[in-house]
Amino acid sequence: MELKNKKVLIIGTGISGMGAAKLLCSEGAIPVFYDENDKIKVEDVQKRMPEGVNWEVITGSLPESLKEEAALVVPSPGVPVDTGFMECLRERGIPIWGELELGYRYAKGRLAAITGTNGKTTTTTLVGQIMKEYYPSVFVVGNIGNPYTASALEMEEESVTVAEVSSFQLETTEAFRPQVSAILNITPDHLNRHHTMENYVAAKERIAENQTKEDVCVLNYEDGYTRGFGERCPARVVFFSSKRKLEEGLYLDGDEICMTQGGEETRLMNIHDMNLVGMCNVENVMAAIAIAWNMGLPMETILDTVKRFRAVEHRIEFVATKNGVDYYNDSKGTNPDAAIQGIRAMSKPTILIGGGYDKGSEYDEWIEAFEDKVKCLVLIGQTAEKIEACARKHGVGNIVRADSFGEALRICTETAESGDAVLLSPACASWGMFPNYEVRGNLFKDYVNCL
Repeated sequence: MELKNKKVLIIGTGISGMGAAKLLCSEGAIPVFYDENDKIKVEDVQKRMPEGVNWEVITGSLPESLKEEAALVVPSPGVPVDTGFMECLRERGIPIWGELELGYRYAKGRLAAITGTNGKTTTTTLVGQIMKEYYPSVFVVGNIGNPYTASALEMEEESVTVAEVSSFQLETTEAFRPQVSAILNITPDHLNRHHTMENYVAAKERIAENQTKEDVCVLNYEDGYTRGFGERCPARVVFFSSKRKLEEGLYLDGDEICMTQGGEETRLMNIHDMNLVGMCNVENVMAAIAIAWNMGLPMETILDTVKRFRAVEHRIEFVATKNGVDYYNDSKGTNPDAAIQGIRAMSKPTILIGGGYDKGSEYDEWIEAFEDKVKCLVLIGQTAEKIEACARKHGVGNIVRADSFGEALRICTETAESGDAVLLSPACASWGMFPNYEVRGNLFKDYVNCL
């Protein structure tokens, strides 16, 4: 699409919008930021824009004239695509590309893309690190905090890109086609946005929509949704499993990660040689190995990097041991399934901090995963009452509600004894109390490190 001297409507003024604007300006387009919040100050947006950029900002109501002039709409991932406003733009025949699609259109080189309800950031970071050990030009982009558009124009034909992609981003793809894709797992999440599980699953599956049998899609055999998708996936499927031996693919055999190809089994590594903890991370590692192997890397490089890799920030991240108590930051456990992995990774009596923003989740399976590990459940935020009712239904007795995050932290340190663990793994989003899970996790770490 030729965009020179044409207006492109960017909905939202966050990090993805800024990345899109920078790319569009370099291509001679005129980005027009739009936010229906008329309290946004234009000067605040201007401070974050590169100098010399020709751009506009509109807040409140969108003029009819702009609906006619816009050659393209680039919505923030946080903007629902099924609103009346978005439908109006679609009916006018204006193409709608998310920042992911826009970046892909201008990028060069080969692409590995990773999605899933949980484990995306760890797997993407690990795959990116593996790639950097072997290829000279590697970019790690997407939902991981670095917009695709911010790096797209720096890419060359020999570049390799690793992208973490969310269901929100995949809703607005069109031509997006990675050489290797991966869906790590699919469990209920973001249903307040997608409305039904079917819609959520369909959004995730779009990662492979344009792939062919020349491409590869890495899927979790132990997830019912992804196993079923393997039967109709347009790409060549590579499965991984943490529970059974596969005739083809990667799997866990005792403590050994193995791979079978063409009937030949190779024992790759012992999971105790990893720095990561928990079965969720064993699955992430198997997926990362499969992705990197199918991107052409030698197994020696892959396994050497895996053994040296440490947990990403805010995902079952060991913080410190204070007075004999181990503290873990799993602030990225923003839904029940992610938090299940967090509590399963604990091997000591655990004081658990849970609760936050209500995304419409159910908590039964998370509570059941406590088994006899949770010594005390400390609840905060909007979901505290809902989680407490669910926990008591499942026989959890020692529950404390805190009015603030600070009070929750104080309760944990007063309750914990030498030999215990304190785990922040909320099973809920941070919104309402914090801007994002990073702020929540950093506050936890700051508190622990000051003990």
